[in-house]
Amino acid sequence: MVAISLWVSNSVVQRVSDRERLRVKQWADAIQKKAELVEFTDRAFNQLREYERKKIQLYLDATREVSKPIPGDAMPDYDFPLSIIDDNKDIPVILVDDQNVVSGHINLDFDTSDIRKLYPEVKSPELVRLFEDSLLKLTKVWSVNHKAFTIEVVEGLSMTYYYNDSWRTVQLERERDSLIGAFNKELITDSRLVPVLLMQKETDSMIASNMPQKMIDSAHLKATIQQLGFINEPLLIRFDEGKTNLLYYDDSEELKQLQYYPYIQFLIIGLFILIGYLLFNTFRKAEQNQVWAGMAKETAHQLGTPLSSLMAWIQLLETHDVDQSIIAEMQKDIERLDTVSQRFSKIGSDAQLKPSDVQETIQRVMDYLRPRISNKVSMDVILQPSEVIVNHNPPLLEWVMENIIKNAVDSMESTGAITVDVHTTPEWAHIDITDTGKGLHPKQFKTIFQPGYTTKKRGWGLGLSLVKRIVREYHKGKVFVLRSEPGKGTTFRISLPL
Repeated sequence: MVAISLWVSNSVVQRVSDRERLRVKQWADAIQKKAELVEFTDRAFNQLREYERKKIQLYLDATREVSKPIPGDAMPDYDFPLSIIDDNKDIPVILVDDQNVVSGHINLDFDTSDIRKLYPEVKSPELVRLFEDSLLKLTKVWSVNHKAFTIEVVEGLSMTYYYNDSWRTVQLERERDSLIGAFNKELITDSRLVPVLLMQKETDSMIASNMPQKMIDSAHLKATIQQLGFINEPLLIRFDEGKTNLLYYDDSEELKQLQYYPYIQFLIIGLFILIGYLLFNTFRKAEQNQVWAGMAKETAHQLGTPLSSLMAWIQLLETHDVDQSIIAEMQKDIERLDTVSQRFSKIGSDAQLKPSDVQETIQRVMDYLRPRISNKVSMDVILQPSEVIVNHNPPLLEWVMENIIKNAVDSMESTGAITVDVHTTPEWAHIDITDTGKGLHPKQFKTIFQPGYTTKKRGWGLGLSLVKRIVREYHKGKVFVLRSEPGKGTTFRISLPL
């Protein structure tokens, strides 16, 4: 189910990504068509401007023809040139003589009445002067874009013709500028678009972009192009013949966020699985603990009856002529069985820890075990000269020591040496138990503490697992294999907090 869910999520993200890329391509096609429209409009505008230039040239030729001197008594026909002059209804023209005085004008979109609105108090001669000054200033503006024509009207008198675009050309120019502005706005300022960068391929110069300025400045532009080219293959856009432009684009912020969704989903599902596993493991361990506690308490209860009988038999033996040393040793074994019974009865209950000298507990265990193991096993204890006060439960710690030492005796096959060394650090009391047995491989250092693990032919593999539980859970300490070497022996360390 998890795999299916992740596959569906990835499929959805991929489909969204494909649709976004398709929209980018469609948008690029629309931009190219709009660019072609802008180019067509610009060509039409230039053609119209050239037509008007020729028209004004024809207008000037007609004016020059009319201005020629008449030879003799001949009367020339001026109908055609006059019709050309009269046909100019839209191209504005200002005529200035060689004394820089306005001689005439035609097709202007303002007159003296507009000047009157600006200067309502001036008189008519001053108003005419202001108007003519405005025309002279306008000729300087017109001459920037259109070369003026100068003709000699009569000998010694020249006239300069200044002209500008007709109102149709001006309107077309505005439409062209509007299209270019719309194109730039759609590419640059539209925040709904994916991040795009339009580059001129031949000159490697940037045309437009809607990306943050810090990503497209001169210091970062090359790195941004490489990054965008790695994410998506750039699209070709041709604006006019002979020039190729590259459109680089990135994934939208929404798509980038959506790409993380499968991973977030995977983490959430994994978290639920982990929580479920931990809960299941906790319940399983709690159930196992209840079973172990029940079995231990039942074992302690069952041991109670034979212990009572054995104690009665010892009292009977004391009334007969029996070696008292034998009776004393039997009494120690019965007391030991009683201690074991108490240990089993405490399993599943909170252990009561009391501050006392841990060395006394260790010495007590060693004294009990010495007469009960092989004489071929030497047992040495290295204690601190002063008391080592540790919060511990003596019966449970004795159980731990007894388990480890008995395992060591079995490992040595009842021949060798066991050394118990007690030393401290500022935070811990360390008990090192060293034997000269068979030793362990490094891979066994942790597995020997797992329930059911044993190297004996007969055994349940529970001893060291109980040792670990008593030390870690009840005493908040640590027990581990400090060092071991096959054929030379093993050292276990028990660390209890001070």
